[in-house]
Amino acid sequence: MLQLYWRAIRPKTLVAVIGPVLLANALAYQKPTFDLIIFLLTLACALCLQIAVNLANDVFDAEAGVDSANRLGPQRMVQSGLLPASKVKGLTYTMTSFAIIFGLILVYHGGIVFLVLGVLAIAGVYSYSAGPYPLASHGLGELAVFIFFGLIAVIGSYYLQTFQVNSSIIIYACSCGLYSAAIMLVNNIRDIETDALANKMTLAVKLGTRLSKKLYQGLLCLALVLHFIATMFLPLNSMTSELLLVLPLLICMPLTLVLSRQISTVQGKALNATLERTAQLGFIYALTNAILLFIG
Repeated sequence: MLQLYWRAIRPKTLVAVIGPVLLANALAYQKPTFDLIIFLLTLACALCLQIAVNLANDVFDAEAGVDSANRLGPQRMVQSGLLPASKVKGLTYTMTSFAIIFGLILVYHGGIVFLVLGVLAIAGVYSYSAGPYPLASHGLGELAVFIFFGLIAVIGSYYLQTFQVNSSIIIYACSCGLYSAAIMLVNNIRDIETDALANKMTLAVKLGTRLSKKLYQGLLCLALVLHFIATMFLPLNSMTSELLLVLPLLICMPLTLVLSRQISTVQGKALNATLERTAQLGFIYALTNAILLFIG
């Protein structure tokens, strides 16, 4: 039973939130205000929200009929009958409660703005797949993850440590957000046919396969362009700046090219591997930068 719940939280997707939070705290590491406890609390809160949205997506898509026996993605626990909807909803509420507890501590530390962000994040958990206007069913999934896993995750995490925001942080946040949007987009490209049948009008359904794949390639390329720009704004010594500029590009460029070619040739269930590698690419990007920043 525990294995089923483990599958329900989709552990492979958690790197989408770990990476941006890690990168933001690495950027703040040299500041005298850096606090390890705040870093851990931020990470815990973000992970709880990510798990909650994964569980909510599992149960609410099943109830709405979006997930069916014809789905091409990984098996969903509620739709397949492996877990009852009531249990998955209960776990969703539990993870949301933990996120609120961690979040209230961060509100006390960071100020009222984080209360607003917290309310928006929790609203996002339940409005992504449910409610009168599900974001995922109206072509807003990519925008939502860009905002929450890019802008809010990076800028919010950095501000909690430094009480400052600068141009470099904003650009890094956009770069992380583009990787998250690419993950969402390839997921929706895989499901274009089944989503259209279920009247789930994702961005990929609206754009069509060819334009969606071009957009995916553009997101990955633009993320590296923004990395180049963000590095230019960092007040680091010359050696660290050069490494931070070049090494992530050298590491991420080959996989970016592979994925850009792959998205043009594969379809259906084969896109599950592309989806997983896209998540890995985003995490590798954040981790490489974080390591260089911690060392530098």
